[in-house]
Amino acid sequence: MARELTEVGVVGLGTMGAGIVEVLARAGLSVTAVDVDDDAVARGRAHVEQSTERAVTRGKLEDADRTAILERVRYTTTLADLGSAELVVEAVPERMDLKAQLFAELDRICPPDTILATNTSSLSVTALSVATGRPSKVIGMHFFNPAPVMKLVEIVRTVVTEPGVVEDVEALAARLGKVDVTIGDKAGFIANALLFGYLNHAVEMVENRYASREDVDAAMRLGCGLPMGPLALMDLIGIDTAYEILQTMYQQSRDRLHAPRPLIKQMMTAGLLGRKSGRGFYTYAERGSAEVVPDAATPSAAGAAEGARPFRSVGVVGSGTMATGIIEVVAKGGLDVRFVARTDEKVAAVLAALTRSLDKQVARGRLDEATRDAVLARVDGTTSLDELADRELVIEAVVESLQVKQTLFAALGEITKPGTVLATTTSSLPVIECAKASERPEDVVGLHFFNPAQVMKLVEVVSTIATAPDVAATAHALCQQLGKHAVSCADRAGFIVNALLFPYLNDAVRMLEAHYASSDDIDAAMKVGCGYPMGPFELLDVVGLDVSLAIERELYTEFREPGYAPAPLLEHLVTAGYLGRKTGRGFRDHSTR
Repeated sequence: MARELTEVGVVGLGTMGAGIVEVLARAGLSVTAVDVDDDAVARGRAHVEQSTERAVTRGKLEDADRTAILERVRYTTTLADLGSAELVVEAVPERMDLKAQLFAELDRICPPDTILATNTSSLSVTALSVATGRPSKVIGMHFFNPAPVMKLVEIVRTVVTEPGVVEDVEALAARLGKVDVTIGDKAGFIANALLFGYLNHAVEMVENRYASREDVDAAMRLGCGLPMGPLALMDLIGIDTAYEILQTMYQQSRDRLHAPRPLIKQMMTAGLLGRKSGRGFYTYAERGSAEVVPDAATPSAAGAAEGARPFRSVGVVGSGTMATGIIEVVAKGGLDVRFVARTDEKVAAVLAALTRSLDKQVARGRLDEATRDAVLARVDGTTSLDELADRELVIEAVVESLQVKQTLFAALGEITKPGTVLATTTSSLPVIECAKASERPEDVVGLHFFNPAQVMKLVEVVSTIATAPDVAATAHALCQQLGKHAVSCADRAGFIVNALLFPYLNDAVRMLEAHYASSDDIDAAMKVGCGYPMGPFELLDVVGLDVSLAIERELYTEFREPGYAPAPLLEHLVTAGYLGRKTGRGFRDHSTR
């Protein structure tokens, strides 16, 4: 049975340490808070006092409760004052030598049954434990920043951590109101191991000028629903902190995808550390500020739509869900739309689906009847590609087959008038193959809408090596008219979103495959610890394991990166027909849900 701890200590009163002090005191524990000198202690005390004062102001804490919390904390500069602690959490800077020296001192000071916990986010808990004479009493207790707000705690056991110690710490985490995941000692644990590979990849995109910092961040926020873009998150974490975490992960894994990108090292050396220094990937109003201010890399107000070709009439080829959504979006944007389907029945089905969608919006008060009627009046359907001859812009939204798309673009190249922009909505196929088939490659661009097109704001504008500048500008101008947020990138597998998302999902599958953590714990770590709307396995089951595998194969084929090779577990599930929600079983069983 787990002990009910009452007397605890925290060493290190920076932002994280002070947050941990507050969390422990809020749960009714008596806390001894230690730092190196009076100034550091004063800063830590001020942090706790200000944080709890804000909670009172916002109505989340009663004044009397705040007083009681503050009375439970004793501040000191003397480690010996931890002599009666049942558990000590260290939150000193992320340096192995510093932490090991501290643990050795705590081992001498604290009673033999005191649990020594490290808040490290990436260093080896095992290596820290052997600095003491009680390695079986050492454990990782990785809080997330800000500790009073973030619900996740990663509890990290080593191969020698006593089961009773794990039970005690798990019980404490529950008492603190935290969601805990218990895992083994591996660099990055769950959340950072998955997060920092993705962040490193995002830095590579900017470093190689594949996409701008703004476009990478917007793509992941709008395309995946993430709370922050990866470059903004790097600035928040701190470029130096990110470098140390990646370096530690690489030293253990020897995975090239964890090797810190050279740009990160250069920025760290130059003192461009993110928000805390006032400049990182972005420039901030002042040190510590969250306010981004324009700098030399900020896009011009005129934007990417400058120099666009005129367009008043649009054609759409396709009759599926994506095509129907695009037809609706374009018509609501005030443009005349003619769509092409294979049969009269499919033409009627698209018009019926469009009418149902608009009627629902009227019923919900999002659209008035006059606007609905005007939108419908701007749409007509046909079964003949020849009727697109007068269009100024044509969007292809047919099945994701290169052969089918190439055949279609060859026909569009002949049928449409000179200067007509031809766009493909492919999410993974090479745009240049469609461009070549048209025999007018300068007129072809990728316009990757996200599903459902009526709801999702993001569109990836994909330029091939042959795309004319005014064609890319026309694609951006269309997105502006439709109320979409366009991001620019070149024609390579995955574009921005899928190229960043699917290696992360593949890493999660590899983590599960290695029996490091359960799918539930991995999903919880990413949702609770990183604020992701869905965990990786929830998302894989929604996307479809077969679709995910196809995208991962495309990425691996294009980049030849060993780390992108699809995890065998994913391939086996697809072979078995476990494709996710659509078949009732994927990484989880959905048949009874």
